[in-house]
Amino acid sequence: MKMTPGSKAFLPCRSLGYVSNHIPLRVRYIKSRKENLIVTCVGKSFHTYGISHFGLLSVSGLHPGNITCLTTDAYHVYTACDNIIYAWRRGTELKHTYRGHAYNIKLMIPFGVHLISIDESSRVKVWDIKAESIYLELTFDKKSFSISSVVHPSTYINKVLFGSEQGQMQLWNLNKSVLIYTFKGWNAGISCLEQAPALDVVAVGLITGRIILHNLKYDETIMEFTQDWGIVTSISFRSDGHPIMATGSACGHVVFWDLEERKVHSQLSAAHDGAVTGMVCLPSEPLILTSSPDNTLKLWIFDMTDGGARLLRIREGHSAAPNHIRFHGGNGHNILSAAGDSTLRIFNTQTEQFNKSLGKASYNRKISKKRGRAVEDPLKMPPIMEFTSETTREKEWDSIAALHLGIPMVTTWSYDKKKMGDLKLIPERLQKKNLKNTLDVTATCLCLTHCGNFVIVGYSTGHVDRFNMQSGLWRDSYGENKAHPVSIRGVATDALNQITITGDCNGLIKFWRFKCKSTPHFTHVDLEEPINYFRIHRSSSLLAVALEDFTVVIVDIETWRVVRKFVGHVGQLTDATFSPDSRWLITSSMDCSIRTWNIPSGQLIDQFSTEAAPISISMSPTGEVLATAHVDYLGIYLWSNKTLYQKITLKALSPEEEPPLIDLPEVLQEIKDEPDKYESDDEPEFISPEQISKDLLTLSGLSTSRWQNLLNLDVIKQRNKPRTQPKMPKSAPFFLPTVSTLNNFEFDLKSALPQEEGHTQLLMPEEITNYTEFGKLLEKSVSTFDFSEAVEKLKTFGPSMVDFEIKSLVPEGGGSVAITLQFLKLIETMLKSNKDFELAEAYLSVFLKSHGAFIAENEQLRRYLPNLTSCHTAVWNRLQDKLMYCTCIVQNLKTM
Repeated sequence: MKMTPGSKAFLPCRSLGYVSNHIPLRVRYIKSRKENLIVTCVGKSFHTYGISHFGLLSVSGLHPGNITCLTTDAYHVYTACDNIIYAWRRGTELKHTYRGHAYNIKLMIPFGVHLISIDESSRVKVWDIKAESIYLELTFDKKSFSISSVVHPSTYINKVLFGSEQGQMQLWNLNKSVLIYTFKGWNAGISCLEQAPALDVVAVGLITGRIILHNLKYDETIMEFTQDWGIVTSISFRSDGHPIMATGSACGHVVFWDLEERKVHSQLSAAHDGAVTGMVCLPSEPLILTSSPDNTLKLWIFDMTDGGARLLRIREGHSAAPNHIRFHGGNGHNILSAAGDSTLRIFNTQTEQFNKSLGKASYNRKISKKRGRAVEDPLKMPPIMEFTSETTREKEWDSIAALHLGIPMVTTWSYDKKKMGDLKLIPERLQKKNLKNTLDVTATCLCLTHCGNFVIVGYSTGHVDRFNMQSGLWRDSYGENKAHPVSIRGVATDALNQITITGDCNGLIKFWRFKCKSTPHFTHVDLEEPINYFRIHRSSSLLAVALEDFTVVIVDIETWRVVRKFVGHVGQLTDATFSPDSRWLITSSMDCSIRTWNIPSGQLIDQFSTEAAPISISMSPTGEVLATAHVDYLGIYLWSNKTLYQKITLKALSPEEEPPLIDLPEVLQEIKDEPDKYESDDEPEFISPEQISKDLLTLSGLSTSRWQNLLNLDVIKQRNKPRTQPKMPKSAPFFLPTVSTLNNFEFDLKSALPQEEGHTQLLMPEEITNYTEFGKLLEKSVSTFDFSEAVEKLKTFGPSMVDFEIKSLVPEGGGSVAITLQFLKLIETMLKSNKDFELAEAYLSVFLKSHGAFIAENEQLRRYLPNLTSCHTAVWNRLQDKLMYCTCIVQNLKTM
C-alpha cells in the first residue's frame, strides 16, 4: 500500500506542560552565573532551570528512547538511554557517547575524571570521561548482590559504597579493584544512600521505611528512624547549620528529622501527588528542592516559626493526562486544558512563564483553600471531561463552564480571575431532596452561548436545560418533559441565539427556538447512527457531527441538511475542530490518526498518525497552530500550519492510505543565554568570521557616527563654532618655539640653539611630497596591490580625521595624482569584495564632493572613473532590487 512521506499541512513545533518525571533531579552550581541550576528529566529529553525564577534555560536533544538515569558534574550532564550513556555540555551540546553495556543502565555517579555506571545486570563500568574508554569493570552476582544504590563517601579517595536489594553494602577501592569491606545490612533492601555532613557517616534508606545513620569506619549504627509510609525514596541533609535530615516517601510525604533530638522535627504532608523521587538541600541555604512523577518541581524554604518549610516556588504541569483542550481568546496564545487530576490550567504558547493554574475542582473551594496544598482534599471533585468558554463577558462574570465525570453538576470558572467560580449549576429536579431514588444521572454535554450569558447542558436522562452564567439560576428546559427520550450527546447554538440544536445517542438531531419555553422542536434530521459529539463553527453555520460508525457529517444549521460526509477513520472519533475560515475540518481518532478534510471539495487532503492516540485537538483562532493532547501523555503538543508560511498544494488523498507516523513535538527552550553566560568552558570561544559569504554585502559594524555625518561635517563644524572668538592668552615670560607636524606638534630645539655669526643654513626637504600615514599606505599598495592595511587604518580614524585624509590626497593637500588614483582603486576593491559597504559609499561621497573639480581637470582620473562607475552600479542595483522586493512584499502583506 502506498504511504505518503509525511504531513503536508502540519509540522511538529513544540510541546507544553512538561516539568519532571520519576528520574531524580540534579543540582549544579555554575560559577560564572553565581546560580544553582536544576536538571530534570521529562522522558526523552531533560530540562535545565534557573533556581532564581524557575525559568527554562535549555532543553536537551532528543534521545532514542526514554532516559533511564541522569547525573551531573561541574562540566557535563550525563544521561543514560537504554544501554548508551551521553555526556552533554550546556545542556544542549552532545560531547561524548559511551557504549559498552549490554543491559539498560539504571545508576550513574560522577567520580572525578571518571564516570561510574551500573546496568540492570549489576555490571559496573568505570569510564574515562574524555577518552570515552573503559577504565575498570566489576561484575556482581545479581542473585546475591543486586546493586540498588551507590554513593561516594566524602574523603574516601578512590572508594565507592554500593547498596544492594538484598540489604548488604560493599565498599570498593576502584583504583586497585579491591573489595575493602562488606556490611551485613539490616535484613531489608536498600533503596537509597546519601552522604551525611559528618565524615564516615552515611544515611541508608530501606524499602521498609527505616532510615539508618551508619558509621562506615567502625561499622556501627549511630541512630535509626522509621517513617510510616513505606519505602524511603530520597534522603537529603541541610548544610546551613541546622542538624536536619529530610526523607521522602512513595505517597508524597516529606519528613524532617532533628538529628540532635532524634525525633521528628516537622513534616510536609502530601507535598507531592506522587512519590518524592528527587530531593536536594541547597548548600548553605535554608532551601530544599523536590521533584516527583506528578510533573512538579517545588522549592521549599525553612522560614516558619516552628522551623518548618513552606512552599516558595513551584513549576508544575498536569499530573494526569489532559483529556480536553481548547484555545481561548482571539490571539491564539493561550490554551485551556483539563486533565484527570481535576485541575484546569492555562498554557501559553509563547512562553511557559505565563502558565497559570485555575486550581482543582472542589465542592467547596473556600474550605479546600484553607486546607492548602499540603493536605489531601476530600472535597476534590471528579475530573473535568469537557468544558466550554467564551471571551465576551469574561470581565463581568465567569466565562468557563465545565462538566465532570459521573455527576450532573456543572461548575463555572473565571478566566479573568484565574480561579474556580462559586456557582454550581444543577437543575432543581436533580437536587438530592427531590430525587426519589438514587439515579445515575450525569451531565453529558454543554454549550456556552456566543454572548456569554447562558450555558446549555444536556443530561443522560434526555433533559436539556439552560442556565444563566451570571447568577447560576435555571432559566428554561427544552421539550414538554424531555428534549429526547435517550441520552443527549451534543448541544449547540447559533451565533445570534436564535436556534438551539440537540442530538441524542439514537442519531436524531432536533432544532429548537432558543427563547420559546416548552415548545416542540420545529424540525429535525435523522442520521440513523448514534452521535458521539457536536462541534460547531458559528460564523459559517456549520455543525460537525461525529458518529459511532467512525464517520463525520457536516450539517448546515440554516438549511437543516447534511451537506458533507467524511469516511476514513477506523477507530472511535475523539475530537474535531474547524479551521478559522471553516475550509478545513480536522478530526482525531483512537486509531492514532489525525486527518484534515477539505469541506468545499469534500476530500481528505492531509493525514498523519502518532505513537499515542489523540484524545483532544484544537485549532488556534489565527490558524497558525494545531494543539493536540494524547492518551497517557502529560503534555500538550503544538503543530505549525505550514500552509501559512509556504506555498503548498494539498491534493486529494485516499482515506484507505495508511497515514505516516510522525514523532510528537519536543519542548523548546524559553531563554536563550549566551554560552559564556551559561557556564564556564575551557574550550576556545567561537569567533564569527568577518564575512559569512562573499556573495553577501557585509557592513563594517562601526557605529553610524563614524561615517554617517561625513558629508555634513562642514555644517556641523560651523554649527559648533563658538559665537565669541576666544581671547589670546598673555605671552609667557619665556617659551620654546614649536613646529607643527601632521600628527601633533614638536618643540623646535634647533632654532633655540645659538647660531654662529655669518653662518647660514638652507633647509632642503628630504622628499618632494608630504604624504600622511594613510597616504604612505596607499603608495605602498601600488606595488603590492593590497589595500587591506589602508582600509583598516582608515577605519580607525574618526570623522574629522577621515575628512582630512581624503582632502590630503590631491597635490594641493600634500598628495599626488598617483595617490588619488590609488584611492579610487581602493574604493573599487571594497565594492567588489562586498565588505564594509557603507564605509565605501561614505568615503566615495566625500571624495567626489571634495575633489570633483580636480578629477574633471585630470585626464588619468577621468579615464578610470568608468571602471568605478560600472562596479558601483552593479553592486547598488543588486542591493536596490532586493530592498524594493522586500518593501513590496511587506506593503502587500500589510494590505491583505
